[in-house]
Amino acid sequence: MHLMSGMISKFAWCSALVTIVALLIFAVWLLPTQAQLERLRKPKQDNEAVKGDDAPMGVIPAGEFWMGIDGTIGLEDERPRHKVWLDTFSIDLYEVTTNRYAKFLAATGRTPPWLWDSVKLAIHGERPVVGVDWEDADAYCRWAGKRLPAEAEWEKAARGTDERLYPWGNQPPTGDLANFAVGARFSYSQALMPVGRYKEGKSPFGLYDMAGNVWEWVQDWYDGAYYERGPDRNPTGPEEGQFKVLRGGAWSELPKYLLAYGRFKLLPNTRNSYTGFRCAKS
Repeated sequence: MHLMSGMISKFAWCSALVTIVALLIFAVWLLPTQAQLERLRKPKQDNEAVKGDDAPMGVIPAGEFWMGIDGTIGLEDERPRHKVWLDTFSIDLYEVTTNRYAKFLAATGRTPPWLWDSVKLAIHGERPVVGVDWEDADAYCRWAGKRLPAEAEWEKAARGTDERLYPWGNQPPTGDLANFAVGARFSYSQALMPVGRYKEGKSPFGLYDMAGNVWEWVQDWYDGAYYERGPDRNPTGPEEGQFKVLRGGAWSELPKYLLAYGRFKLLPNTRNSYTGFRCAKS
């Protein structure tokens, strides 16, 4: 009996030891797995979101430039020519592409833009996104840790400080300088060109497609008389309005709409095949 009792006790002790070892092994396996799950469940912070947009930017130095135009050349809302001071800012070298916008959609779950079902990223990934309204553009720039450029910032980045008519100078647009006057029905493949294609059409600060390809949303509300009463230092447009300003012209436009001082306006909830954007940062 004593022998049998000893064997039972030894067996029970061995069983307990095996159980303890098994629990330890399970815990070692489970903890890293739980930690990974927690990281996946944790919402992304802003600094993680910024990593989704590594778009190259150009730095525009602080200083004055002449905005608008005088005489009978410009339209009424492009006058008068006036001097504006801007602090240093950065702005994307390229219009926001479908590749970059796709990352934003995946990260935020935002409703895709108009015509998104026709996008094939393998083919159209380096073409500018279109079909975005002003709020879409604003949301993307905020997600990327940036903002939409002010209208004055956009014009300085496009014209520089020598009052040129177009980003590349005063020469009228040609097919080597910009994507415009495309006489085709819209498709990502036929109407739009990959960003950065027109190297001869760069602005003085090295920005691409500041004329043609797509109109670009900017931060400002539209006011046809704003140049007459706006501040001469870091203007950001009226506090409210009905329309938002766009700049730069598009694939569908005639040369006169590619002028670097030209202004255009649309309702902020407009989505179409010729409007995109780029972002800026203070």
